[in-house]
Amino acid sequence: MAEANWGVGAVAKRSGVKVSTLHFYEQQGLIQSWRNNGNQRRYKADVLRRISVIKAAQKVGISLDEIKQAFLSLPNNRTPTVDDWTQLSKHWRTVLDGRIAYLQALRDNLVGCIGCGCLSMTKCPLYNPDDKLAESGSGAVILDRAEDEARTEEQSR
Repeated sequence: MAEANWGVGAVAKRSGVKVSTLHFYEQQGLIQSWRNNGNQRRYKADVLRRISVIKAAQKVGISLDEIKQAFLSLPNNRTPTVDDWTQLSKHWRTVLDGRIAYLQALRDNLVGCIGCGCLSMTKCPLYNPDDKLAESGSGAVILDRAEDEARTEEQSR
């Protein structure tokens, strides 16, 4: 295989993703190919690194949209270098820390009032008498507040 002339099957096999996944990634603007004279998709070898970054980011809960935005931030939409990966992973770590804090707050408040306004639990009147939290916004106000506080704390680090 020439470095800049990998077929879709070879890329799928080497990267461990299905051909349909490659097509999907391409439709989403995450990877790119070109067509040869026989109208077959061809990829440069560095597509394997992009796919590896996509897979690694997805494993830790980063959405495809967030990955795409990160790729778009790279000059000329290039494949991430080691330094690029360091910067991307730092940003994603902050995002993940916020999600972890939110999940911890959800876990810790799972059996108690989350400030949703339903007033159906016997403990809610202690936390939210007469739905006073409605003045703070809609939704699960206590839970959302915990998420906001965790995000602010993480950003200040």
